[in-house]
Amino acid sequence: MITLETSHNSTMVFAEERRRFPRVAVALQVEIRHEDTDVPLRSQTTDISLGGCYVEMPLTLEIASKVDMLFWLGDKKVSVKGIVVTCHPQFGNGIEFTSMSLEGQSRLRHYLDSFGEQPATNSTASVRV
Repeated sequence: MITLETSHNSTMVFAEERRRFPRVAVALQVEIRHEDTDVPLRSQTTDISLGGCYVEMPLTLEIASKVDMLFWLGDKKVSVKGIVVTCHPQFGNGIEFTSMSLEGQSRLRHYLDSFGEQPATNSTASVRV
């Protein structure tokens, strides 16, 4: 898939899609803990896939920050480790999942499958997740 990106000088360029998994536009409540603190940041996703998510955050984390995340699928909590791969100040972070239990993967896959083929249409971020 080809996506539209905006470079730092506002020139429009086309880039080949780098995501490994299709994204679904959905707002899930999440708790994020930076590796250096126990204080959770509470936010929500704008989209999610089996490989990662984009999280709305007015106070963003730096790229390469390691995080622990919790989100709920129905009444089931899913715990994930991830790394920040994109940062859009005052807007949000793209987070790639680096570790998730098999049970968590199964729950997330089942949840995403319930949406069918409805990929997210957010073209502002080129996150490989």
